[in-house]
Amino acid sequence: MKKMMILAWGLVLGGTALAQDIIETTIKTDFVNEYVWRGQKLGDVAVQPTLGIGYKGLSLTAWGSYGLSNKDDVKEFDLTFAYSVGRLNIGITDYWFSEGLDPDRRYFKYDAHGTNHVFEANVGYDFGFASLQWYTNFAGNDGTNKSGKRAYSSYFEASVPFRLVGVSWVATAGAVPYATTSYGTNGFAVTNLSLRATKDIKVTDSFSIPLFGQLTGNPCSQKAYLVFGFTLQP
Repeated sequence: MKKMMILAWGLVLGGTALAQDIIETTIKTDFVNEYVWRGQKLGDVAVQPTLGIGYKGLSLTAWGSYGLSNKDDVKEFDLTFAYSVGRLNIGITDYWFSEGLDPDRRYFKYDAHGTNHVFEANVGYDFGFASLQWYTNFAGNDGTNKSGKRAYSSYFEASVPFRLVGVSWVATAGAVPYATTSYGTNGFAVTNLSLRATKDIKVTDSFSIPLFGQLTGNPCSQKAYLVFGFTLQP
């Protein structure tokens, strides 16, 4: 009996180790009626593709946003390298925007005083019932503070997921701790109060389309947004 128990545990642990060795990929695209990020509107109707790969807690993700209805919307291409262990996660994101310090919109221009890139580090922890995240810009085309110096613009938020009447919900509260032109704040300010709902719409037995809606308010800018969209993912 003891040998059988040891064998059973060996199979379980071996299966767990094998599952952790699997390379995971993400391919999906979101379509939204407007692009709202951390309480700020960055564009109108947009397509937002994602391509990612993950292995043993490490991940590299490419994400973009491209306007469909307004040719003047800023194009965005982000690369995020992240690592998670248990409930802790850390990461670095390279944001690139078609508008910035470089009028020629060159992607491979990294001059500190002439680039369209913004580099941000983040750290977060998921408590299960809620998660906390902190983000800080540390290089690139960052905003400035009241003295006109680099602000090291930061943002932090708390999110609480829950289910209600068969729908997945997430309530989020986010704030900027100090003055920065990146978020249009003169000091500590609440910039993001949002409620997001997601519901899978079954198309066939093997394919469904997630629909989502999000109500966002920005007390700092006195703006509010209602975003709807859907996700296509194989």
